[in-house]
Amino acid sequence: MMMKLPALLLLLLLPLSSASLQDIVKKSSQHRNVSVNLAPEDRIPEITSKRTMSTDEFLPSSAMLRQKRQTTSFCNSEYLQWMTWTGSLPGGYVGISNSDDKEVRGEPFDILVNKDNFEILEWQDGSYGSVPQHSVRTCWDYDIYVGKNKYGLGKVHVRNEAFFLPWKGSEYFYKSYQVLTCNQDVLSEDISDVRYNIDGAKISKPVLESMNNFSNINNDCRQVPLRPSYSSKERFEKRWDITHSFKAGVKMTFTGGIPGIISGSVEVGGEVSFQFSSGHTIVQENERSVSMEITIPPRHTCTVSLIGYRSQGRIPFTASLRRTYRNGQTRSMSISGTSTINQVSNIHIEVGNCEPIPGTMPCV
Repeated sequence: MMMKLPALLLLLLLPLSSASLQDIVKKSSQHRNVSVNLAPEDRIPEITSKRTMSTDEFLPSSAMLRQKRQTTSFCNSEYLQWMTWTGSLPGGYVGISNSDDKEVRGEPFDILVNKDNFEILEWQDGSYGSVPQHSVRTCWDYDIYVGKNKYGLGKVHVRNEAFFLPWKGSEYFYKSYQVLTCNQDVLSEDISDVRYNIDGAKISKPVLESMNNFSNINNDCRQVPLRPSYSSKERFEKRWDITHSFKAGVKMTFTGGIPGIISGSVEVGGEVSFQFSSGHTIVQENERSVSMEITIPPRHTCTVSLIGYRSQGRIPFTASLRRTYRNGQTRSMSISGTSTINQVSNIHIEVGNCEPIPGTMPCV
């Protein structure tokens, strides 16, 4: 069943004819020589006469060729995606104003979605197939980009050096247009409002782990009381893995509490701030001294071990990500991740077996 869409939404959803923009893209990409109808910029596309463009009209100037040859990186964002129309507009749909007073039916088609409106999208000028840095592709594996002019939305085909406007089953060529781009001039990203889901934490049972072993020897013929003191390091390792791709070279700050495992439960310490990267790990080591009184039998060796408890846990969390651009604009969205804890603590002494010293004479 064909869905009839209001004219306001028609330009929001990109297709302007009975074929979707991505269908036209795919068909055009399969033919090296694309047949188009030349439409001068001062002429509306509702025209009945058609003619084939001349070579001179289609040929860009040398300056434009130099501009086109410059390396252009497309907008590669995990927050921009094409979604097939299913009967209702998804959240974060990308749209523009449409002043047309008519309705046009077209199906199927895809909608460009900007998740949480996180990316800043901007229209920038182009001509003769040139596209600015970080332009939005209609298909991720084609050099075809989302474009528009005063008549509506269409495609910019880099290889064919033109902007094409679909209209009533035909395509019209324009030399000047605008291209949809995403702003990649990011100054910083900040993670805050970190909330740990303690009820959803998975904590392993503490496991005894030997830190070090010491031997205490008594060569006398009388037992000797000792109170040795030993030191070792408690180690607390915390890691945060986040479902977000960070931009290379952009300063990232994390502000939030630090979780730990105490007596088999998760406790979150006070809020701290530090420079952050995906998979960031913090290691804290505390020197700990322990002592214990032991009695060593005559001419015996007693083994003393330093024992700690190793605890591990995984705690899901949510947080707010705030991105700041050099132009002063900001964008925020919710993110999620997992904090991993690996710690050795509660170090204490355990006395092992006491064995006679080999080769010694018995005491009389």
